[in-house]
Amino acid sequence: MGIFDFLSGEFIDVIHWTDDTRDTMVWRFEREGHAIKYGAKLTVREGQAAVFVHEGQIADVFTPGLYMLETNNMPVMTTLQHWDHGFRSPFKSEVYFVNTTRFNDLKWGTKNPIIVRDPEFGPVRLRAFGTYSVRVADPARFLSEIVGTDGEFTMDEISYQIRNVIVQEFSRTIARAQIPVLDMAANTRELGQLVGSEIAAQIAEYGLAMPELYIENVSLPAAVEAVMDKRSSMGVIGNLESYMQYQAAEALGRDGAGAAAMQTGLGAGLGMQMGQAAAAQAGPWGARPQSAGGASPAAHTPPPPPPVEKVWHLAVAGEVSGPFSKAALGRKVTDGSLTRETHVWTPGQDGWIRAGEVDELARLFTVLPPPPPPPA
Repeated sequence: MGIFDFLSGEFIDVIHWTDDTRDTMVWRFEREGHAIKYGAKLTVREGQAAVFVHEGQIADVFTPGLYMLETNNMPVMTTLQHWDHGFRSPFKSEVYFVNTTRFNDLKWGTKNPIIVRDPEFGPVRLRAFGTYSVRVADPARFLSEIVGTDGEFTMDEISYQIRNVIVQEFSRTIARAQIPVLDMAANTRELGQLVGSEIAAQIAEYGLAMPELYIENVSLPAAVEAVMDKRSSMGVIGNLESYMQYQAAEALGRDGAGAAAMQTGLGAGLGMQMGQAAAAQAGPWGARPQSAGGASPAAHTPPPPPPVEKVWHLAVAGEVSGPFSKAALGRKVTDGSLTRETHVWTPGQDGWIRAGEVDELARLFTVLPPPPPPPA
């Protein structure tokens, strides 16, 4: 075995990386002295990129595929090392594998409220939160700008910086958009697209891209939301008077309160009826019990209304006349135009009845005036 065959067997001939952590963005292929065999096999899987760094400089970037590390597929490395095409010597280089897949369901949110001027409510404070996804678009730039010489770089190490960029651009975008607070829920998609387009240019400087950004919620302070809830409730209620009556009825129906109130109302009604009946029996001149001070307890009770006087109609020779009061009928008895046989009728009476058969009118025929005085 020659010396070169011995050396070629001591160096790495297969370079690859498999990851199951789900949050590693960059991983450095470890090898003591970083010696790599010329003609070794490099395996770059889908969702990966391999970056070769030689003497502190980025030499080559390999996309997914299987490579034989030779001069014909490593032009930059060859230029840096000035290899002879026929000399198969090992070389020293650092190999960084970069994860180019999407990192999804990353959280963002406003740490402090954002003050914006709403056209309807004036200055208001808003909070917002959502999710986003990010991926490495330029492995070489990402390695030089962010990772440096870190042997294992995870998403957590840059997520805080990206969240700050998102919140900053969200504040600027929502202030310029001038969308009313009440309409923001219907425009979260458009807001997310605007914020994402503003962020794209900034994170491109890090070699990153943001395929998606979602705004899940935009909220107001609790006190403002409570006032808005009351305002919405008033709009739903509509007629406030009808609503108050309904609420009162509901309160009476809970826990037996309705039955107690009904009993109280019935008792009050019966008491009033009994008082009126007693006043009617006593009459306007009836005796009333006197209190200790001499004043009647019913002094403030109004007198009952006067009775309604009946009126009468007369039927004489097939003709009806009237109505006449009782006093007018008394005068007709006197002049003889009303006799006991005259038919009379009053409202509420069942048909025509002779005047002499009506108790109220029969007395008119028994009361005769006294005889006239003798002539002088």
